[in-house]
Amino acid sequence: MAFQINIDNGGTLTDVCIMLDEGIRKTKVLTTPYDLSKCFFEGLGKASEVLYGATDVKRLLEEVELIRYSTTQGTNAICERKGPKLGLVLDSGATALPAALEALDPEVFRALVGGRVGYVDTATLDDAAAEVEVVKVINQLTAQGANRLVICFGGEGAHVFEDKVKKIALRKYPRHLLGAVPVLYASDLTADRDPARRAWSALINSFLHPSMEAFLYQAENRLRDFRTKNPLLIFRNDGDASRVAKTVAIKTYSSGPRGGMEGVKAFSALYGFRDAVSIDVGGTTTDIGQCTEGKVTETRRGHVEGIAVSFPLCEISSAGAGGSSVFKVVDGKIVIGPESVGALPGPACFGRGGKEATITDASLLAGLFDPASYFGGGMGLDMARAEAAVKANIADPLGVDVETAVLMMADAFEAKVAEELHRFTKIALDTVMMAFGGAGPLLACGVADKAGIRRVAMPAMAAVFSAYGIGSCDVSQRYVVSLDGRDDASLKTALDALTTKAARDMYAEGFEPGSYSVLAQLVAQGAAGETTLPLAEGAGFPAELAGAAELELELVAVKSLRRGDARHVAITRKTQAKASANRKVLTEAGRVALPVYSLGAMAAGDWAEGPAILEEDFFTARIPAGWLMTVSEAGDVILDREE
Repeated sequence: MAFQINIDNGGTLTDVCIMLDEGIRKTKVLTTPYDLSKCFFEGLGKASEVLYGATDVKRLLEEVELIRYSTTQGTNAICERKGPKLGLVLDSGATALPAALEALDPEVFRALVGGRVGYVDTATLDDAAAEVEVVKVINQLTAQGANRLVICFGGEGAHVFEDKVKKIALRKYPRHLLGAVPVLYASDLTADRDPARRAWSALINSFLHPSMEAFLYQAENRLRDFRTKNPLLIFRNDGDASRVAKTVAIKTYSSGPRGGMEGVKAFSALYGFRDAVSIDVGGTTTDIGQCTEGKVTETRRGHVEGIAVSFPLCEISSAGAGGSSVFKVVDGKIVIGPESVGALPGPACFGRGGKEATITDASLLAGLFDPASYFGGGMGLDMARAEAAVKANIADPLGVDVETAVLMMADAFEAKVAEELHRFTKIALDTVMMAFGGAGPLLACGVADKAGIRRVAMPAMAAVFSAYGIGSCDVSQRYVVSLDGRDDASLKTALDALTTKAARDMYAEGFEPGSYSVLAQLVAQGAAGETTLPLAEGAGFPAELAGAAELELELVAVKSLRRGDARHVAITRKTQAKASANRKVLTEAGRVALPVYSLGAMAAGDWAEGPAILEEDFFTARIPAGWLMTVSEAGDVILDREE
């Protein structure tokens, strides 16, 4: 049996997608934030149950061809400001830089760095007193609470100065000692000479690195114990994957949502959507993206929380509103997130100690969820605990009854997501909104109404769509170096060095030279802005770039694993669907019995009108009045706003 496994780790749930030649299977497990390797292997265990009818992880790992992994942990960590306290060491001539960094995002800067900034005079690093100065700065920052340091110098020779500090730090704080402080040197991460981008890239990478490193190496070591054929592949925000040892932490930021965007690209091509916006609603965030004319927006200098960094990243906005986001009342108004109860303790209705109100609790009280079938029937929901949480946190502070509070929570959630859609995307008359993630379909039509969107698409794989999306990624390695010389010899030397490095790294990924493609380009910064020039094999230095103020050589080695799909899926209404049950659902007019449709029991061409509820093993969708749903030839759900 040939198959691949894709795992997308979210803040509340971890999704597993099994890619077989004959089709796709799926399952989910609760995320275990205290030990991510636990839910990783629980997910593999559930996958083996799906395939073999019984848990057999050993057999699964003997037979699986590839395991790809993506995560929203980096996104959630930044969104919730959960991570290590950083200390920033700069050149004594860069005293204005902290204020410039803080101006880009005061809240994030205060959460990551605050006042923990020290300065070193790089001009004196060769003096006898340099060692004392460096040690003094490091001790000051650690005394202020920094448990990781970032050394970030700027200008010409920044890497030389950082290397001198590195040697001093290694002598005075040997890594084998328990008191050694982890240090990241910006030049080890990026060749970017822009001071703000360089510093922010190093800070964000250092902030994300500890939790990602601990989990990924632990997971990889456990996989190695099973003698898994191929290394664990980490899906990155740039749309490709690589093994753990060659993955930079900052590139895991929004890697899960980027997987969803890969799915949006493929889905848009199948249905001929010119323009699609997406809401990927997980436990902690709603991740929003846009795909226009088959392309996902990606910039060479991507953004994290709106902050420009040195790496190419997909443009995705993450709003702190998910199925486990905390609802509270502030100054008489409902406020959502960014705090989340995650999987532990989880929403109050999970019965695991949670006391905060969430949209999951509100949806249960509204009658949208069946406590017996929620999460594929694998988790009972506690109505009394949900009611207590909503009453204490929302109803009582607002002076309303619980049912009114539930309706207000749903309205606030829809409004926040719709507002974020308008802030981050451009909505046209033919824009389609794709709703996925475990909570994506739940209130999608309400969000679309508030955003002015008249068509909503819910993939059959909506509950695991990001895990599904990463299944089409390539394996690649990317390199960037500054090019100081402006001649053929300098270009050839740099290109040969990167090509050799790429060959070594791709061999470690399991690919021989000749089995992957190598592409190179020069990127110049000048008065007119940025200029990119692809390099043909054997080409010399282009004369038109001789006057560039800054010049970088980029090289990417890519092993293509993507499979094209030339199909076009039709949406044709044939037979009115039959409801599988009725359920009393809270509406503005009180509780009303609504038909419940089971997606698993519906065939291509089946259609139904709202108001109704649509259920699948791992997602529920409320279909308001005025919306008509149709099951496509591929089993996906397309909803249209009736005139």
